[in-house]
Amino acid sequence: MNRTDTTEELAWTAVAAERAGLADLLQELSAAQWDHPSLCEGWRVRDVVAHILLTSQAKLPWLLWQTALARGSIARMNFRTAIRYADRTPPQELLAELRAITGLRHQPVTTDAVDRLMDLLVHGHDIAAPLAISREMPVDAARWSADRVWRMGWPFHASRTLAGHRLTATDTDWSAGSGTPIRAPIADLLLLVTGRRTVTSLHS
Repeated sequence: MNRTDTTEELAWTAVAAERAGLADLLQELSAAQWDHPSLCEGWRVRDVVAHILLTSQAKLPWLLWQTALARGSIARMNFRTAIRYADRTPPQELLAELRAITGLRHQPVTTDAVDRLMDLLVHGHDIAAPLAISREMPVDAARWSADRVWRMGWPFHASRTLAGHRLTATDTDWSAGSGTPIRAPIADLLLLVTGRRTVTSLHS
């Protein structure tokens, strides 16, 4: 295998581990915690789980149809489909479905294994942080994800938003950008480039 193939295989292995770990976390939640607001504005914990399930299994015809219903807005499509699915699916069924797709290696159009991994790491934080639950990010997984986000443009536009800053991980070999230095663990940098942390919060 070449380096790309190796990273892809390792990323899928990490995806399976993150899904299993998230399922273990969700297993312990109360009904009230499933309905607790997540870090995603307007989304409950159960909505974020529904979004993870939908985006992990989405086929192109479904994506096109749902985006058309949302008048071309992918953000609106993601929000509406997640809310609808979470409203009609009890938490224990969402949890069972997550466990059932632990090893699934489906790549929705224009995405790859690292996209699925990044989605799990970031949304796992969106779920755990408001519930004051500690959820550690594996260093390699966070590094691959941060690198992907920095290069991908939409929806985060990290290189534009953080223009004038040099991001350097303190716990692994990763850096990006140029300008005022920001040094932090790679997990914090991933949360920064995905809009979950701010430059000010990392300097405080």
